[in-house]
Amino acid sequence: MASPGKRPAITAEGLPSQIPDTDPEETREWLESLDGLLAQDGKHRARFIMLKLLEHARERQVGLPALRSSDYINTISTELEPDFPGDELIERRIRAFIRWNAAIMVSKANRKGLEVGGHIATYQSVASLYEVGFNHFFRGKDHPGGGDQVFFQGHASPGIYSRAFLEGRLSTEQLDGFRQDASRGPGRSVTSYPHPRIMPDFWEFPTVSMGIGGVNSIYQARFNRYLHNRGIRDTSQQRVWGFLGDGEMGEVESLGAIGVAAREELDNLTWVINCNLQQLDGPVRGNGKVVQELESMFLGAGWNVIKVLWSRDWDPLLKADVSGALVNKMNTTPDGQFQTYSVENGAYIRDKFFDSPELQRMVQNYTDDDLRRLGRGGHDYRKVYAAFKAATEHVGQPTVILAQTVKGWTIDALEARNATHQMKKLTTDDLKAFRDRLYLPISDDQLTDPYDPPYFHPGADSPEMQYMQERRRELGGYLPERRVKPKIVKLPGDDVYTPLMKSAGNAKVATTQALVRLLRDLMKDPEIGQRIVPIAPDEFRTFGMDSMFPTAKIYSPHEQTYDSVDRKLLLSWKEGPKGQLLHEGISEVGALGSFTAAGTAYSTHGEPMIPIYIFYSMFGFQRTGDFIWAAADQMSRGFLIGATAGRTTLTGEGTQHADGHSPLLASTNPAVVHYDPAFGFEIAQIVKDGLRRMYGYESEEHPGGEDVIYYLTVYNEPVDQPGPPDDLDVSAILKGIYRFKYAPEINSDGDHPVAQVLASGVAMPSALKAQQLLAEEWGVAADVWSVTSWNELRREALEVDHHNFNHPGEDRRTPYVTQALQGTEGPAIAVSDYMHAVQDQIQQWVPNKWLSLGADGFGIADTRAGARRYFQVDAQSIVVATLEALARDGKVDADAPAQAYKKYELNDPTSTSGVQQEGAGA
Repeated sequence: MASPGKRPAITAEGLPSQIPDTDPEETREWLESLDGLLAQDGKHRARFIMLKLLEHARERQVGLPALRSSDYINTISTELEPDFPGDELIERRIRAFIRWNAAIMVSKANRKGLEVGGHIATYQSVASLYEVGFNHFFRGKDHPGGGDQVFFQGHASPGIYSRAFLEGRLSTEQLDGFRQDASRGPGRSVTSYPHPRIMPDFWEFPTVSMGIGGVNSIYQARFNRYLHNRGIRDTSQQRVWGFLGDGEMGEVESLGAIGVAAREELDNLTWVINCNLQQLDGPVRGNGKVVQELESMFLGAGWNVIKVLWSRDWDPLLKADVSGALVNKMNTTPDGQFQTYSVENGAYIRDKFFDSPELQRMVQNYTDDDLRRLGRGGHDYRKVYAAFKAATEHVGQPTVILAQTVKGWTIDALEARNATHQMKKLTTDDLKAFRDRLYLPISDDQLTDPYDPPYFHPGADSPEMQYMQERRRELGGYLPERRVKPKIVKLPGDDVYTPLMKSAGNAKVATTQALVRLLRDLMKDPEIGQRIVPIAPDEFRTFGMDSMFPTAKIYSPHEQTYDSVDRKLLLSWKEGPKGQLLHEGISEVGALGSFTAAGTAYSTHGEPMIPIYIFYSMFGFQRTGDFIWAAADQMSRGFLIGATAGRTTLTGEGTQHADGHSPLLASTNPAVVHYDPAFGFEIAQIVKDGLRRMYGYESEEHPGGEDVIYYLTVYNEPVDQPGPPDDLDVSAILKGIYRFKYAPEINSDGDHPVAQVLASGVAMPSALKAQQLLAEEWGVAADVWSVTSWNELRREALEVDHHNFNHPGEDRRTPYVTQALQGTEGPAIAVSDYMHAVQDQIQQWVPNKWLSLGADGFGIADTRAGARRYFQVDAQSIVVATLEALARDGKVDADAPAQAYKKYELNDPTSTSGVQQEGAGA
């Protein structure tokens, strides 16, 4: 407790500090001055003075914590606004043309009989923000400093198409083909949202799955710095722009990585959040203030925040607000009420907003129409330009611009309505009112059919189009644009793969270890070594990659400023700006952001980079599948490594760590090529083929470079690593199945039962043990097949079926898996460390009778032997399944399966007596 006569010091949070008051009398004078100010000029003036003192203290680097939020007014005062460098009238005309065509495109696409959807209102709210960027900031790829990367808000795509139409990049036929990708065909349509895979020369970044654009824009800006710091490409003049909606910020991913941007001082990143205060069905924060909420979040995360809330029409009123009454009204009015003001008349605004004598005096000379026209800052190009300019000049922090707009702005039928997002069509009256508000020279006769209104183009020689084209020439070309002109890289020869192509002898090696060894050797390659980008979410040591720390180092934008706790060890932690490893901490989403940025550097920067992202397989497709889908849409290339894969290999971890289904999830992504290798030599051939397909160069006519992503599931369980069979056709590994080991000879006088055991990954040791038991104890000759990819076998078979369907009457093709097993005897017993459905994908194309084993259900914590007995995928279970299939065909005694079941105690999942952990040496 403070001693009598002494007042404790007060912190910014309002709590007594522990700092002693060295001059209580001076402190009392300051407090009495504040009391006097309150008594004489009131709370509003006192608040203003206190804010000014805090601002000045921060300028003098006193070290005070930042306020959670500022007043609900523009951050940049009118006095500090720079001159607007453009022609305001011409730019307003251009915006009017783009607004019209964007709305017409969507409305026409929803005529009766077509009705393919679309969004009118979003672009109308964000038009000014984009146009200031297009005319003054966004750099195209021909700019001397390189092009900017702009992540456009997905629902605003019609406006981007509309601008491209005026630029001469898109035709009216393509606009009429909006959202008709298949029926119109390539080159005659435009897709719904930013989809690079569908429009590969136009869009760069897929953004419409909410939250993904935000994360990926941050990691794109971060990867730009990575390329620069490592000396691969000068990105110092390039900027990343992310356009997001205020409703979108409710997605966890949207805000999930903002701390990364601040921590790494990404001042090459600007976010523009379109705060139209509405989400799909209603207000974002009806009873609150989303701008203030976002401001506090970004300030707390360390961003530079610029608010653009009010248009220039408010400037005289704010200047006259000497008491702060108007600012107080702005501070205390909830968003839902501001939306109501957007649709009400001036009399309502005067009565409800300017509701005190002081406020009424301020607008006594304003007509109701004047009050109705008081606008929002996001529609005022002067205010927006000032914010964009300040953002590009800010140093040391990323910047977020919170721009207040009206959803559906300029379309009377849509403005600020709760149902705006679902409104896709405009009536004749709507069109006429819209035309009049935009002052377009379109006659009533042209608007008689609401489903076929005309697009508007003033002509290539018009002043507006000349101005538009000149601005883009000055800024380095059109945007968005995707270019694929990567540097040619020379891939390594066979020598780097040789160590994995040999037997490991008596040593047992996990496939994760085998892959990491290959990765280390590839990183030493003089051609592609520096282009490999190893990525992990805080698990490099788990995967045995800590040996890379001393040489490759962990990437950090700053030099290491501390002594590492393990600095005396050989494999100590080392980081720096030239580090090659991207250590993302516990953030699988962040790792995918880096993977995507690296995997598309071949198009974004013309620099082929090879991301190799290694992670717990359970936390890949299950946790970040939407980001992998976006990476595929963006045509990323690289390797995803699902380590510690399988449902039974990660002993002791239990339900949430045991992956029994990632191959099935991977099969849903058309760009993902999945392999489940059992041996190191398979890994060598798969990685070699992946590099060839994604990064190989053949000729100018056939430059190579397929837009696929390789996914390998590898395991932490040490197993025998034999060399490849003498008769191996390497192409069979890549196609998905080959006979690894023929059945041993059976000592019997007559015919013996025959079977085919199909296994993948870590199930292979169990299959080989079962082959031995079947021969020695049951007289069954079973061949063992290595299925390197159930998914690729299914994919190829479906392609064959598709061809046969579309070529009736011609010679039918046969799927590869059918060819491989054609002529083999006995049933096929399929097993993996995954659920049955993974193996069952190929059942319909296998000519043999089929029986599969799989690890369905939740994972469990147990020994590997215990888990395999529990899920019945161990060697003894394979034996019983094989005997069951043979008994059905009368090839073995009918009671053989029951005898084996009892012999191996499969009736007691808790019993693993006599059960060997195949390949684990346990």
